[in-house]
Amino acid sequence: MSEGDSAGESIHGKPSVIAAFFTGIGQVYQSWLDKSTPFYAVRWATTLLLTAVYMIRVYLLQGWYIVTYALGIYHLNLFIAFLSPKVDPSLLDEDEGPSLPTKQNEEFRPFIRRLPEFKFWHSATKGIVIAMRQIKHMIKYRYLPFTHGKRTYKGKEDTGKAFAS
Repeated sequence: MSEGDSAGESIHGKPSVIAAFFTGIGQVYQSWLDKSTPFYAVRWATTLLLTAVYMIRVYLLQGWYIVTYALGIYHLNLFIAFLSPKVDPSLLDEDEGPSLPTKQNEEFRPFIRRLPEFKFWHSATKGIVIAMRQIKHMIKYRYLPFTHGKRTYKGKEDTGKAFAS
């Protein structure tokens, strides 16, 4: 690969201003996520508040049920992954499956989730925020997913007079 071929680099091998900006934004975002990790009650309370705001918004607007349905399916999929084990015990042989520790330095781990709690919370919160932005986008461009019957157009009123040619 020649100089400047990698993503986010300028011709001189230094990161471009735009790439450096987005890298900085990503680092600040990750820092806030890292700081919020121990406060699970506050994180989930915030997510429940966002969910309530979203539901009130959908109720007041009287619509956007398709976005809400997709969000519900997404949350259900996340919840199922949260409740599922990382490794399906029925697919493992007796020799390689999870077992009790046999040595002093082994740790007993009876259940490891496929989706950890933090990732479950983070994905659920991102889903709600994206659904709110999708509704805002649909309102802005007056998007209606379904029509309500056949559209009829009124023509000119018929006066009953014939054209004189």
